[in-house]
Amino acid sequence: MKLYYFPGACPLATHIALEWIGKPYETERLTREQTKEPAYLKLNPAGAVPTLVDGDFVLTQSAAILDYLAELNPEANLLGDTPRTRAEARRWLSFCNSDMHRTFALVFGAPYFSGGDEAIGKVLASKAVEKLKGMFALANQRLKGREWLGEQRSVADPYLFVLLMWADAKQLALPDMENLRKFQQRMQADPGVQAALKAQGLI
Repeated sequence: MKLYYFPGACPLATHIALEWIGKPYETERLTREQTKEPAYLKLNPAGAVPTLVDGDFVLTQSAAILDYLAELNPEANLLGDTPRTRAEARRWLSFCNSDMHRTFALVFGAPYFSGGDEAIGKVLASKAVEKLKGMFALANQRLKGREWLGEQRSVADPYLFVLLMWADAKQLALPDMENLRKFQQRMQADPGVQAALKAQGLI
């Protein structure tokens, strides 16, 4: 099994999940230029990361990869063992992937989405940051009195951890979000998280 990634990008969530699962895997660090080369485009025609190769099976998209790994390794218990716990895990995974990650795209990619218009780019980024703060507030409320987004540790948690890293990198002010920060501290202290961060050169 092999994971293709950029350091600190969304594949970090999969990297953490692989550490939690504890089975052998490989990784390959890519540059943005390498994702546009013919050999990689055969694996991932979108020219993006992550890509997971498991034998003759090639899978893209973070949410699909995380769900696949959890299903493939039920002993790791990264979804839950009842329909409701699995639904909760997938709900928060979808929230991180479809809502929060998509909104971060407007922060990181404001020049692209604005067509290079600096004024429009600033408005897009500002509105995206405002939206993200609201979504982080929802996650903070969810974490009140609990350690994980779902009913137990799941594949949603490393995704939220990565999003918090992005928020800190972009200096998004998240005041009075004690539950989120405690979650972040727990994740940072986790051996699997530390191993993935170290492997990607992030610590």
